[in-house]
Amino acid sequence: MLNFNQLRIFYHAAKHLNFTRAADALFITQPAVTVQVKSFEAFCNLNLFKKRGRRIYLTDEGKSLFVYAEKIFKYEKEIENAIDDMRELKRGVLSLGTTKAYARYFMPLMITTFHKNYPNIKIQLHEGSSLDMIYSLLDFNIEVAVIAKVEDHPAVEFFPFSREEMALIVAIDHPLSEKTAVSFRELAKEPFIMKEKGSGTRKLVEQLFSNDNGSPDILMETGNTEFIKQLVQRAEGISFLVRETVAAELGDKKLAEVPLKRPKVYLDVSIAYLKDQILSPPAKAFVDTLVKLKSEDMHPMGIGLMMAKILSQRK
Repeated sequence: MLNFNQLRIFYHAAKHLNFTRAADALFITQPAVTVQVKSFEAFCNLNLFKKRGRRIYLTDEGKSLFVYAEKIFKYEKEIENAIDDMRELKRGVLSLGTTKAYARYFMPLMITTFHKNYPNIKIQLHEGSSLDMIYSLLDFNIEVAVIAKVEDHPAVEFFPFSREEMALIVAIDHPLSEKTAVSFRELAKEPFIMKEKGSGTRKLVEQLFSNDNGSPDILMETGNTEFIKQLVQRAEGISFLVRETVAAELGDKKLAEVPLKRPKVYLDVSIAYLKDQILSPPAKAFVDTLVKLKSEDMHPMGIGLMMAKILSQRK
């Protein structure tokens, strides 16, 4: 088997055509270079150097071998540079997962902010329900997820990140739009357009109905927030969505919000990653960025406040 230590010594000796200079480059003694070159020649069963006076020259065999050795150690240097770049976040891949709502309303600004600090990190963004993203973490398809905590898993760490206020939305001319407040018992009579199973919103809404000994009348379920808003506008049903995702429609009076006969409802969103796995440098940098964004001296903020904070920091 080829001894790469001897090949390295041969390479430096051939490069400098001087055993003393090769020894200096390798931080070893000149006699050590001589011994290792002789051993390498014996292994090859070839004469790689010839000598005239005090000078050494490569044989034809030595010249041929030097071409290969030069390529090997050039690649070695490139590998070392690549390792340094990855450690210093000058290159790398960040695999993220999030819900469709966060992907649309929060991630573009968050990714732009991250890229400003780490411009050479490539980002792979996966979208799906919160439960889908937990499975993606477990399957090593992503490293970090920003999702609702739909279920505990012993292998997944959840770090509280934000609280999203929920809004009960109806069509502008829906009878409920005239109510000052409604109960979940009243809502049980209405057809609901629900988020898909596995979503944090779906779990939260079902839990709210269950707390009142009821259940929603689900007319349709989909993971597409925009589709839900369109169906509600057409009075096909009513729905619960994160307030920030319907803020524009509420402001333009394309949708109406109905208050609840109970305190405001919030969806808790977390940063999730595997407990027993060391995060890659890009993933750790992204998590650190999110943690820094979330103030420790105040309750987790929602998407709107998060975006305002990011924009204020960029000015």
